[in-house]
Amino acid sequence: MTTLLRVDASIRVDGSVSRALADSAEAAWRAEHPDGVVVRRDLGQHPIPANVWPAVISAKMGFDAAPDADRADSTEALALADDLLAEIKNADAVLLAVPLYNYGISQHVKTWIDVLVSEHELAASDGPLRGKPVIFTLARGGGYGPGTPRDGWDHATPYLERIFGDVFGMNIRKAVAELTLASVTPAMAELIPASKIAEEEAHVTAKEHASAVAKELAAA
Repeated sequence: MTTLLRVDASIRVDGSVSRALADSAEAAWRAEHPDGVVVRRDLGQHPIPANVWPAVISAKMGFDAAPDADRADSTEALALADDLLAEIKNADAVLLAVPLYNYGISQHVKTWIDVLVSEHELAASDGPLRGKPVIFTLARGGGYGPGTPRDGWDHATPYLERIFGDVFGMNIRKAVAELTLASVTPAMAELIPASKIAEEEAHVTAKEHASAVAKELAAA
């Protein structure tokens, strides 16, 4: 039985493009693995407390990162860290749905990643995530492609690629929807047709990636 870890990061539920793309990917994956298990971690709706990471680091490194009143209880923090690490290590594939916020990732995603990185085993050359597939479903409110006014302003995607690709050694696939704020931003009204095309294409890509990953797992 295969396991897909789905991690959502949008603070929205209804209307979230990154979640909708992940829905398409999950549906395609389930079509190939109807008896598979989907483990969910919703960082947008249930964020990891920001003080968990300092508590985990101080416990592992043997020093106080902050006054006791400002830190999570070390036992509880380490237990949560163990849960987060077990989720990603036990998954056969990972689906990560992340919107671009303020040109980067939200604190919810950063806290989750910081806790993962605190486990040095994940970054080892023979770490448990090496070669494991991860699908990013990404939503960007504007346009960030080459030649656009915001070219180079997307600091989320390169960071995610660095951590999950270069540090953890995972095999990355991406489905990206741009111009997602066109329909609610008067100044972007003329870009609505382009935003719809970009979103439609991203859904197709998300499905293709998930189907390919599912088939690869079935053949392994």
